[in-house]
Amino acid sequence: MAFAQLLREAASPLRERVYRWTGRTELAEQVRRERDTRQLLAESIAELEARMAEPGWQRLTALAEQEFTREGLRVITAVCRVMAIKNPLIKRGLGLRQAYVWGAGVEISARAPDVNRVIQQFNDANENTLTGGPASEELERALGTDGNVFIACFTSPRTGRVKARTLPWDEITSVIRNPEDNSEPWYYRRDWWEERIDPASGGVIETRRTAYYPALGYRPTRRPKALVYPRFGDTQPAEVMWDAPVYHVRVGGHLHWKWGVPDAYAAIDWAQAYRVFLEDWARLVKALSRFAWRLTSPGSKQTAAKARLAAAPSTDPVTGEARHSGATAMLTPNMQLEAIPKSGATIDSESGRPLAAMVAAALDLPVTMLLGDPGVTGARATAETLDTPTERAMELRRGVWTQARRAIYAYVIAEAVRAVDGPLDGTITTDPDGREVVTLAGGADDTIDISWPDLDDIDVETTVKAIVAADQTTYLPPLVVARLLLEALGVTDVDQILDTLTDEAGEFVPPRDTVGQTLADRFRRGEDPAAVLDQRGGPPTQDEEDDEEEVPAGAGDR
Repeated sequence: MAFAQLLREAASPLRERVYRWTGRTELAEQVRRERDTRQLLAESIAELEARMAEPGWQRLTALAEQEFTREGLRVITAVCRVMAIKNPLIKRGLGLRQAYVWGAGVEISARAPDVNRVIQQFNDANENTLTGGPASEELERALGTDGNVFIACFTSPRTGRVKARTLPWDEITSVIRNPEDNSEPWYYRRDWWEERIDPASGGVIETRRTAYYPALGYRPTRRPKALVYPRFGDTQPAEVMWDAPVYHVRVGGHLHWKWGVPDAYAAIDWAQAYRVFLEDWARLVKALSRFAWRLTSPGSKQTAAKARLAAAPSTDPVTGEARHSGATAMLTPNMQLEAIPKSGATIDSESGRPLAAMVAAALDLPVTMLLGDPGVTGARATAETLDTPTERAMELRRGVWTQARRAIYAYVIAEAVRAVDGPLDGTITTDPDGREVVTLAGGADDTIDISWPDLDDIDVETTVKAIVAADQTTYLPPLVVARLLLEALGVTDVDQILDTLTDEAGEFVPPRDTVGQTLADRFRRGEDPAAVLDQRGGPPTQDEEDDEEEVPAGAGDR
């Protein structure tokens, strides 16, 4: 026992040293594994970086670090314009985008009657250039081929009326931005040739002109009449068109780029590849139809066989027309005529569908709609599933035009207040950020409602039931409910009908109210009830009261 106890006491320090050595060994092994893992990750990252240093990627990154030049964008725009006319895929793709965005139209209205009158006058005056259906489609198409649209608001300083006109993209050569904030444009430079007719000779005289257009919303305290930018080659001062500020609608490109990139740019190469594929496919089919029959004959009979094949086809005894198909071949017994087999030839045009899918992806469209052919995967559920992302993309494009319209309408309202003979009364102040704030007289609301129809085809009955249910909550104003109902029913002259449902103060008047109820309501509001009688031509006469008496049944038939 004593010896065993002594042995255990002697082994105890040794066991502790072994335990300590084992623990250090495991810790060292863990550290070594972590070091190897870090080294492996470093090698992987270095390998990826080395791949990015290849010449092809270096060229791409070099192009991405700087914006497309103005001359390069001019070439891109020219190609996109031609392809939008010539190539069926690009033409249909841009047409589908127009249909998604503007096919159902848009409703524009202001909540205050006076403001709404100004907005509707502006819409009517600029229907051919901005607000009308054809004009809206052309502007959307311009974004597809140019990527940039410049809307100049030519303003009358006396009346405040605004004429919206588009400036040609090819004439806008540069943009001057705030040196401390690249997101804030100040001026757009325009270079163009102005043509005028000499009244004496009748000849056309071309004059080179340069002008600077301020960006819409940029109105500094000091407004120079002319500017000179030597870096643009200016030798003489160029006029600043302060009465024609410009709103720049831009799509594509990157965050801090000056210019946009056309929607069709990413689809051009694939549309061209699909065209080449179809040409090759048509050439293959034409080659297969070059020789439809194979004639086997001995060498001594080849001359006769060629003569038989070169002879004119027989004619139909009834009509006298040549039998190009279904004719009879009269051959000798040692000649054999058989059709060339087509089983080994590949003539499937569906093989090019992935190329068309790339065009559809570039234009944010389903390939089934782009080709107008459901194809193998064209089930209804598949088409609807593909259509949902497209609708979201088109809603984003609608948001671009909504922002543009709001900015232009805000400028129209401000100029209607600023002008000496403007139709609106109010004040214009400047906030700490230098932006103008318009306050209408009497606290009138200057909110503009821009209502886009839903992209989904919803049943009219379902929509009307939803509006009626919302009206029963009593939280919606009557005019809002009336507008929603008219829009759901597809009525075109919504604003004209709503004018008949409002009084002079813009308050809602139910169409079935009696004269007495209307007079009582105006009296409770402290207004003059006689104004209603003046509008109706005075109180009803005795003859009018007799006409309102009940007519006996059947009297209308007589």
